[in-house]
Amino acid sequence: MNVRLEAVAHSGELDRLTDPRLLRQLAYVDGKWTAGSHVESFPVTNPASGTVIANVAALDARQTAAAIDAASTALPAWRALLPQQRATILRRWFELMLAAKDDLALIMTLEQGKPLAESRGEIDYAASFIEWYAEEGKRLNAEGVTSHLPGAEMMVRREPVGVVALVTPWNFPSAMLTRKAAAALAAGCSVVAHPSSETPLSALALAELGERAGLPGGVFNVLTGSAAAIVGEMCRDSRVRALSFTGSTEIGRLVASQCAPTVKRLIMELGGHAPLIVFDDAELGRAVDIAIDAKFATSGQDCLAANRIFVQRGVYAKFCDAYARRIAALKLGHGLDERSQIGPLMHGRAVAKVEQQVADALAKGARCMVGGKRSGQGEFFFEPTLLVDVPNDAEIMHDETFGPVAAVAPFDSEAEIIGRANATEYGLVAYVVTENGARQLRLARALDYGMVAINRVKITGAPIPFGGIKQSGLGREGSRYGIEAFTDLKYICLDAA
Repeated sequence: MNVRLEAVAHSGELDRLTDPRLLRQLAYVDGKWTAGSHVESFPVTNPASGTVIANVAALDARQTAAAIDAASTALPAWRALLPQQRATILRRWFELMLAAKDDLALIMTLEQGKPLAESRGEIDYAASFIEWYAEEGKRLNAEGVTSHLPGAEMMVRREPVGVVALVTPWNFPSAMLTRKAAAALAAGCSVVAHPSSETPLSALALAELGERAGLPGGVFNVLTGSAAAIVGEMCRDSRVRALSFTGSTEIGRLVASQCAPTVKRLIMELGGHAPLIVFDDAELGRAVDIAIDAKFATSGQDCLAANRIFVQRGVYAKFCDAYARRIAALKLGHGLDERSQIGPLMHGRAVAKVEQQVADALAKGARCMVGGKRSGQGEFFFEPTLLVDVPNDAEIMHDETFGPVAAVAPFDSEAEIIGRANATEYGLVAYVVTENGARQLRLARALDYGMVAINRVKITGAPIPFGGIKQSGLGREGSRYGIEAFTDLKYICLDAA
């Protein structure tokens, strides 16, 4: 079944690939490219044009169980390697990713829609996790324990938890996979991964590069197809000892309930509803720059996106006017147009949700200063939008937006805004813009979020513990905590009398 050549015939944009073998449409199981049962497949479309760019194998529950078999079989040899040996393979994977950056970015833009510059940036970001964990895997040291028993020597070891399942979303199809997989592989675990069916091509391209880097068969498996069939089987199978999931809080709750019978370890990065708080002592131009970046990256389709922008009343009018000018100047367009800053939304459901939130806010008294409707550029394009004077009972102030709509409201006092910012079930990230050093420290402590960004937007990266509190997640990814999540502590007590 040569579906790859068929797909290329449908999309001339794929002719820009310098390495066509990176466009894979079969799942990757036990070191083999695998078709779905009865050669079943599903289309992957370009959200900017609706064009089918690939037809990808749809695996079922039986094939998922076979992939878990393969991961279980491959596990003993992989975990027995010296950390330096695993690091050599991971380092080669990292180097291959960087060498293929332009092709990987092209594939991502075609299946996800984000501007090409953002896709290139994501490849660098995704690769950085592989490089980091190639080194961090060497530092999972045993600890000595001061004995409380006479004649006994004690130690604690970190050992790989076993087969791990990874479930990744469509908004960051490379970075969310490498952040999980690199940590698990460096720890000595084997992996079965399920990428979103909207964006499976990026994950399959990484599997191709992983194979070239020397990942043994069965150690890293990419299973494409229905989430219900694949993730359901991952949750049921007791051989899967940990599951890492990035997605909505609603789906995260469902996954957690399905994992409960087998008592799996869960690492979950769930929804966000980030406040961005601008105080009246902030430098206005800097505050507007931060608000642009925090809201409109990835067309607003980011769990870190600023969903509620609160501006102190003393600078509220000036901020809104300056913000409106900047938003109106944003370039909406196809991701392959190097001038584009905002791409399409992922699918019709996302557009419908944004439209509903805008209509609701306007009906409740908000004003639209910029945008507010679909663009004529395509079915999934929505204009960059600014809503001001948004009341607290508007849906957009309580529910994650995932679109290019900024909702702004005024506030008066520090105590007031801390309460409003914390009045949510989410707790992923909060942004604060103020020049007052004491206030910076007070807000950092008072805001109930796993991460707080002060006077900047970019805070993530391989060395930091990424994650939220409350219903925004469990555990952390990145840093040493990210690799420790895929290990078990084993205590050893030795009679030395």
